[in-house]
Amino acid sequence: MATEGKNLSQYDKNSMPNGASFSFGIVVSEWNDNITDNLCQGALDVLLENGVSEDNIIIEKVPGAYELAIGSQYLFEYTNVDAVVAIGSVIEGETRHFQDRTQNLWH
Repeated sequence: MATEGKNLSQYDKNSMPNGASFSFGIVVSEWNDNITDNLCQGALDVLLENGVSEDNIIIEKVPGAYELAIGSQYLFEYTNVDAVVAIGSVIEGETRHFQDRTQNLWH
């Protein structure tokens, strides 16, 4: 993987464009909120550090990772955001989220 070994949480603030003229939506999953809330706060901090006004940031919560797409679509269709950040987390546990569920339908 191209990003292996890189810390993607670090960036050069001086190379970032000023975001003062943009508006953003953040859609964040409530599932695994001990992870997603921290990721949301990090995204919010970066936007604010780069000139985006707090008035130009909309944060919406959705129940889980599957609802991130519809939450993002909602923000694009019903608000005036320029971009949406979708934040979710799927952790391997008893439910095997990453398996193709259709593979067993035909056997």
